[in-house]
Amino acid sequence: MTAALDIDLLKTFLAIAETGSFAGAADDVGRTQSAVSMQMKRLEEVIGKPVFMRQGRKSCLTRDGEQLLDYARRIVRLNQEAMAVMAQPELQGIVRLGTPDDYADCLLPEILARFSRTHPMVQVEVDCQSSDLLLQNTKNGRLDMSIVTSQPGKVTGDVVRSEPLVWATSTRHNVHQQAVLPLAVSSPACAWREMATNALSSSNLPYRIAYSSANSVAISAAVVSGLAVAAIPEFIVRPGMRILGEADGFPRLGEFQIAIVYAPGDLKGPRKVLAQHVTDSLARMRQPSSLMAAE
Repeated sequence: MTAALDIDLLKTFLAIAETGSFAGAADDVGRTQSAVSMQMKRLEEVIGKPVFMRQGRKSCLTRDGEQLLDYARRIVRLNQEAMAVMAQPELQGIVRLGTPDDYADCLLPEILARFSRTHPMVQVEVDCQSSDLLLQNTKNGRLDMSIVTSQPGKVTGDVVRSEPLVWATSTRHNVHQQAVLPLAVSSPACAWREMATNALSSSNLPYRIAYSSANSVAISAAVVSGLAVAAIPEFIVRPGMRILGEADGFPRLGEFQIAIVYAPGDLKGPRKVLAQHVTDSLARMRQPSSLMAAE
């Protein structure tokens, strides 16, 4: 049976690594120096390797000790987080969260799964609509909070992240070379649609709306099948698509922003907890592999 690492031993190990001495660690952990020495002897017995060596009056990490250091920090931190969550009173209630359908499909499953593990008694009701409708329904209180997409300078709410928008075309077709560019777009209120048409108009490039759908999968299919070109975030360009740049005669599109808007009133209870969780998750999230036509 594999031996387990004791949290108290790891805490003392970290104290020695940070102070550089057993005496300094003894003060930090509230033990005698001999007790600290015995703890480290026990830790070395568990892992089967020495973790400290003497260099003059300092206690320095061995190579194995350095390898253990990062694990010890993570284990102690996770232990503290788990205890903090367990010490909190169990949160209950219902939160109405709005989001465009593409975010619901690509971003929310992982975010809400983590939230459910720490707050299982909170019920999250997800309503998928376009960003303009989400703004209206959040401001009038029908939704508690919403994730929306907007152009820079036009955001109502708290900006969580900014992402570049690019032109995408099919790798198997030359639809982008047509004299009048066919576009695949979402609804008229969609930020990406407005950014695309404004860029083309400013560059005096003729275009026509060839394909329109509020469904993100439909927009993607139109691009891959060579029906049209679309303006989408760079990080969601899928197999079967390629990016068009200035060398292809296409203007730069700039960046769009993802923001969170809240219903009027105090942000508290389960609303506050979910809002912080969603905000932190989106801010830290690595570029998703699939995210289409958020409105």
